[in-house]
Amino acid sequence: MRDQPAMTADEASRLLPALDGWEVDQGALCKRYRFNDFAQTLGFVNALGWMANQQDHHPELQLSYASCTVRWSTHDVGGISMNDFICAARTDALR
Repeated sequence: MRDQPAMTADEASRLLPALDGWEVDQGALCKRYRFNDFAQTLGFVNALGWMANQQDHHPELQLSYASCTVRWSTHDVGGISMNDFICAARTDALR
């Protein structure tokens, strides 16, 4: 991954419509998921953690009682990579 540069803002904005509800924020793909309670939120986070470990690519998470904000970026390239878009789509599939 290190031999590929981060996506430009134009490249990321062209791919963004393929994702539902995601936005680019400070060099990361971001989305807030809402749930009915903490048990559902935690179940989502656990499933996401398992998927992230399988991909060897880990998001930043902000967890609260009934929501989780997910931020995908690739530290090795210093921004957003194609892998972040793939993992964002896989995150949506967990829902």
